[in-house]
Amino acid sequence: MRKTFTLVTLIIISKITVAQVKMRSIDELINTSEPGWELVSNWISKAKNKVEVLASDLVNAKEALYKTQVTTRSPMGAIIYATGGLLIDNGWIRILGSGHTKLNRSLPDWNLGKTFSHFGEAAPFLLIADDAVGGFFALNGKGLGNDLGKIYYLAPESLNWEPLDLSYTDFLNFCFNSDLDAFYDSLRWKNWREEVAKLDGNKVYNFYPALWTKEGKNINKSSRRVIPVEEQFHLNMDIRKQLGLDKN
Repeated sequence: MRKTFTLVTLIIISKITVAQVKMRSIDELINTSEPGWELVSNWISKAKNKVEVLASDLVNAKEALYKTQVTTRSPMGAIIYATGGLLIDNGWIRILGSGHTKLNRSLPDWNLGKTFSHFGEAAPFLLIADDAVGGFFALNGKGLGNDLGKIYYLAPESLNWEPLDLSYTDFLNFCFNSDLDAFYDSLRWKNWREEVAKLDGNKVYNFYPALWTKEGKNINKSSRRVIPVEEQFHLNMDIRKQLGLDKN
């Protein structure tokens, strides 16, 4: 099974790192003999953390799958085609799928203009998920390091791309079963659960003082406001350049 997913991961990454001459049709991408969703849904049914599966719209699902150019045999393709996205731990983490009213952005459309300019072209990394405090998870296409196919986290408390040494499949297991309180540690404030449960999947909390500053290390003393996730992503990337963390 692990060898199968290693092969699938390499196929996914090849779509990120190698520009495509011809995009595959939707019929070529939908795998009916070995659908990955059966396995992913089984993982979800046994998950320790709360997982909300957002319903997919067939038209949007096909469009998102075609734009991403991964098959439904893979966990990523399965989530894109079978779901509008996944909300983890009361919506703290949002795993991108084909879009839903609660998470109104598909994985490929969210990446357009951020990690690539045209669907099907090479990308240094692919944004696959984000969280309520403005952290972003990305699948590395060698733009973040030499560990092709591994997940990185753009941490709001440092603005560094931190390697997690996880494949996409491992990342799903991390979301479903890991101790998220331990991972987020200082990034969760009192009564966060009630607030985040009401948060739109296209919004995040923006903090003042900023979490990456010395003054912003105690999140319970920072003020917070809700802003679009798009605004937070571009803000993070702009500040990275100002701090000399990103030379591009």
